[in-house]
Amino acid sequence: MGHWICCLWSRVADPLMLLLVLALSCNPSTAATASPSVPHVKPSYSFGRTFLGLDKCNACIGTSICKKFFKEEIRFDTWLSSHLKLPPSSLLSYSGNYTDDAKSWRLVDITRLTSKYQHDRADKRICTSLLKTKTCSLERALRRTQRFQKWLRAKRLTPDLVQGLSSPMLRCPSQRLLDRIVRRYAEVPDAGSIYMDHLTDRDKLRLLYTLAVNSHPILLQIFPDVEGWPFPRYLGSCGRLVVSASTRPLRDFYGAAPEVAADLALQLLAVLRSMGSNDLNYFFYFTHVDAGTFGVFSNGHLFIRDASTLGIIDKEEGSQLMDGQQEYKDIFSCLTVDCQAAFVSCDSISEKHSLVMVCQELLPKLLVGKFSPPVQEKIDAFLQRCAHGLGEESGVSEAMAELAAILRPLRSCDSRFAYRYPDCRYSDKY
Repeated sequence: MGHWICCLWSRVADPLMLLLVLALSCNPSTAATASPSVPHVKPSYSFGRTFLGLDKCNACIGTSICKKFFKEEIRFDTWLSSHLKLPPSSLLSYSGNYTDDAKSWRLVDITRLTSKYQHDRADKRICTSLLKTKTCSLERALRRTQRFQKWLRAKRLTPDLVQGLSSPMLRCPSQRLLDRIVRRYAEVPDAGSIYMDHLTDRDKLRLLYTLAVNSHPILLQIFPDVEGWPFPRYLGSCGRLVVSASTRPLRDFYGAAPEVAADLALQLLAVLRSMGSNDLNYFFYFTHVDAGTFGVFSNGHLFIRDASTLGIIDKEEGSQLMDGQQEYKDIFSCLTVDCQAAFVSCDSISEKHSLVMVCQELLPKLLVGKFSPPVQEKIDAFLQRCAHGLGEESGVSEAMAELAAILRPLRSCDSRFAYRYPDCRYSDKY
């Protein structure tokens, strides 16, 4: 600046002109007016590939919804404020907001296939067992496995390609179920065929990895809510995060009013009934239930929130795996569970299996101590008998009908139950 003024001094003859130039150069308000305006930068997340799990692809779920994250059309929790920070990466699930038009937002659940600790442990196991190193390219390591090489050569997903995977959904696989997985796999744009010609090598690895770690997103894709299945809507995935419609876990309703508890218990029975008897002749059963297995939408409708512990038996075709094939183990069998864990035989699952679990773990917490003594005594007696297996004299349909008959008069018809209101005022069905 000094050199510039000196040059100007030598060239400007009129001292008044010099004073004017100096005033313009030293006046802050004038300088600000003369310089171009700096646009206001909207605060935003600085998404990292590590947080999303994109750095692990193609040992990941997919990338179908990544653009939504980067365009800030999916935001975490109360992310509509100006203080935009990513939540801790150690959490298993997050509450989020989702939009298609940047004006209206709806709640979504953003979940990981498993905890970050388990993911990191599995990644380390892949490198140490396959490449004898602490860190590695997961994709390169998994591509070298015998199982994935068979996937690359395969034209169709067959039972031998999924044998030994720990997912309950695949313990008793039928060809009909596997065809449904390929035909409805939502992470590829042109699904619809039972043959895997439309899947690239990358797509096959992502599908295999998802099935090996947690089949929850696959179940949401192949049994969509729009067809009446009791699952939340699958919206897409990015890296190792899955985005689906939001539900509140059933545990939030343990202290609910008696009429709400009765309504949710009746919905639980209806879900169990549909799992055992449906148009496609698939028998669904739980290997585990807890307070987060079921969830409730804002309209009061109950769904299966976590499908990771669901097994499926095809009542039309049965299982096409022999017991010996179920015991096959490789690195894909051990990504989330102990490799020594024994599989439950498909033949050992009874029709009462899931109802007994629900009677043991969920219904007592929802229903105990909620009603007048005569009614409560009937409910408690049923739950005690159910938790002990119902006995040989009672079938599962009769047992559910017995409890439903007790609960049905206890629920009410008002706007809290938007999923059936005001229809419940005009129809006995609701």
